[in-house]
Amino acid sequence: MSFASLGLPAPLLNALSSQGLLQPTPVQAAAIPAALQGRDVLAQAPTGSGKTLAFGLPLLAQYQAKSTRQPAALVLLPTRELAAQVGEQLHALALAQGSKLKLVVAYGGVAINPQLMALRGGADIVVATPGRLLDLVEHNGLALGRLQTLVLDEADRLLDMGFAAELQRILALLPAQRQTLLFSATFPDDVNTLAAQWLRDPLRIQVAGADQVAPAITQRTMLVDEERRTALLIQLLKQEDWAQLLVFIGTHRLADKLAVRLQQAGISAAALHGELSQGRRSQTLAGFKAGHLRVLLATDVAARGIDIAELPAVLNYDLPRSATDYQHRIGRTGRAGASGLAISFVTPASEAHFRLIEKRQGQRVARETLEGFAPQAPAPLNAAGQHDGKGGIKGKRMSKKDKLRAAAAQAAGTAGQDDGE
Repeated sequence: MSFASLGLPAPLLNALSSQGLLQPTPVQAAAIPAALQGRDVLAQAPTGSGKTLAFGLPLLAQYQAKSTRQPAALVLLPTRELAAQVGEQLHALALAQGSKLKLVVAYGGVAINPQLMALRGGADIVVATPGRLLDLVEHNGLALGRLQTLVLDEADRLLDMGFAAELQRILALLPAQRQTLLFSATFPDDVNTLAAQWLRDPLRIQVAGADQVAPAITQRTMLVDEERRTALLIQLLKQEDWAQLLVFIGTHRLADKLAVRLQQAGISAAALHGELSQGRRSQTLAGFKAGHLRVLLATDVAARGIDIAELPAVLNYDLPRSATDYQHRIGRTGRAGASGLAISFVTPASEAHFRLIEKRQGQRVARETLEGFAPQAPAPLNAAGQHDGKGGIKGKRMSKKDKLRAAAAQAAGTAGQDDGE
């Protein structure tokens, strides 16, 4: 199948060809014809499957230089980096097809006045994060009453990051008669609830493997004591030939600290997190994409906008809080059919947590140890005083079964004390 068979106009087909894009991915092949017909679309597809063009190409085809003060299309995304990335991709295609379409990208963390200036005279397509979009509305920078198409991209992340209230405020500003395209890598209950409220008789698309790890990604797990993770990371960087490595860190303070440690070891590295200014974040990410940095140490929020076509490897220095986050993280590598490597450091304390991640993704990952780094610390006991290998996906809360076991053990102990009195 080719893009030409999907009903896209010739200038846009030429723009795709100039960028070496000749064949659509499965989610693009399914979503584009329906979107061009004006139908609502509800699509589940894994990270790296081509969701941006699945909604972006219909927008570029439908809304050509029709600027009014009220945009024809709105794309909502969870992070600044992702908004900037989508905006760049759509702008490049618009230029390549010779379009006069006006596209404005808006996100927080930077001054609002330049974005208000950019919206003077209107815009065809606005790409924005929810909070900044509402700021622009309050400043009379744009109105949404005549919006024709709404795109919710990374819907699961929008909700995970606490944008539910903002989305409801935005919904109240939108016309009832509109087209809505919703894309998400996963479909937990809150995303299904959002879809039921926002979409009308949508075409449902589920790309095969959307709930599983991409087969092109090799997963490895390395056992190590918590305090030796930095030394192990440095050792791996010395012995492996990774041109680039994206490392996921739990906190911005640890990311900054680890960046200094790697720099002291002669490894070019930088931290990327939400506490940095937008200018600093953009500069750091650009340096990594250009290959000036070998290692990028990123928190989950900052890493959502990272899209590097041939990123060879990612590493979980800290494990993610959920199996869904794990899928998003390792999906940064192995994109667009390329092979990738995902390594996770597992400490004695996090072993139970990782087992549940494995269970949720339906895949067991073999445990490895590097010579000289085998863990020495024992696995922690649960409330019942057992090494039972169970834990909670989010945080360290006891599971229901663990609570029952603990209660039973406590009851048995109390009964024993009573018998001895």
